[in-house]
Amino acid sequence: QVLPTESGGGLVQAGGSLRLSCTFSGRTFSTTAMAWFRHAPEKEREFVAAVSWSGLTTYYADSVSGRFTISRDNAKDTVYLQMNDLKPEDTAVYYCAASEDQNVRGRKWEDYLSWGQGTQVTVSS
Repeated sequence: QVLPTESGGGLVQAGGSLRLSCTFSGRTFSTTAMAWFRHAPEKEREFVAAVSWSGLTTYYADSVSGRFTISRDNAKDTVYLQMNDLKPEDTAVYYCAASEDQNVRGRKWEDYLSWGQGTQVTVSS
């Protein structure tokens, strides 16, 4: 089974930026909605952002709205998460998820068909 593959995590100071990338070739990427989740130590896994197959419809968690931007390049089978004005509370393992639908159907982990191994993002204060 082909899984999404994340990259771009790292250590950054508060107020800084990072861009995460996720490539996925397990389905026809251009017809698959994609999402990002994150899981911080001692916290529940949470939804971060999602994008429809076309890139025209996006959704964000309240905690990241205005700071994070999800986008996609269907020619490269890649979805991105641009993270600006990072805060220590953004520290987590970030996971990419692929839907079985063209449009975003939900914000729960179980709403998606496959998930990557994650990439660590650490924001220092």
